[in-house]
Amino acid sequence: MQSPLFAHVEVQDAPPFGLQNDKLLRVVVDGHRDVLARKGSMVAYQGQVEFDGEPHQHGHRRPGREHLDLMRCSGNGTVFFANLAQDVHIVDVDRDGLTVDSSYVLALDTGLHWEVVSVDSQYGIAGTGKYNLLITGHGQVALMTSGKPLMMPVTPDRYVSVDSDAVVAWSTALTVQMQAQTSSSGVWRRRGNTGEGWELNFMGTGFALVQPSELLPPQNAQIGGGVRGQFGMDRPTGGSIFTN
Repeated sequence: MQSPLFAHVEVQDAPPFGLQNDKLLRVVVDGHRDVLARKGSMVAYQGQVEFDGEPHQHGHRRPGREHLDLMRCSGNGTVFFANLAQDVHIVDVDRDGLTVDSSYVLALDTGLHWEVVSVDSQYGIAGTGKYNLLITGHGQVALMTSGKPLMMPVTPDRYVSVDSDAVVAWSTALTVQMQAQTSSSGVWRRRGNTGEGWELNFMGTGFALVQPSELLPPQNAQIGGGVRGQFGMDRPTGGSIFTN
């Protein structure tokens, strides 16, 4: 049998985190290094790999708050992760830390520490419904975007403003301010119908990562739900990757 399909063989690279292609993450587990990944994101694996849906996570869950719904992958082998053909990007986290919209996390090193923080608690705004991860330590995290992202540098003399529905991640060291774009009651945003649109203003030294989409991320899609279902708009209120 012959086909160009047979050219898409496994990439043989050494790093624990690597890209099979721009939409498929390849992670090596070797008995000493586990990986935390988004539940349901495994598309294939080889070797002796175990999947634990209730891992003892290295993150911090505040009492009464949601937590990121992850599974632990351990053993010896190679695991491939993807989520509805979103673009995958590997980021090396250093001592400066990274703040990420939790909707866009595909996988992360177990050596990293993460904490769930809500925007409304950070900025005193009620009802926005947005959750971020504060990721610190040394290790790698795989992020997803809907389309090719834009990396915007932030400097003391050049601050950046981003629509809150398009921002994916930013340097934790940045100063962040949140403000309403409009007071129109007809504005709809994926993180809850607040009656207002929100933007984040970044100041300091670092970067902000933006995706070319303001719609619900495809991980909230419903198969067979039509166009609205593809973007999670027919899901019950409160549906997300978080569980109580």
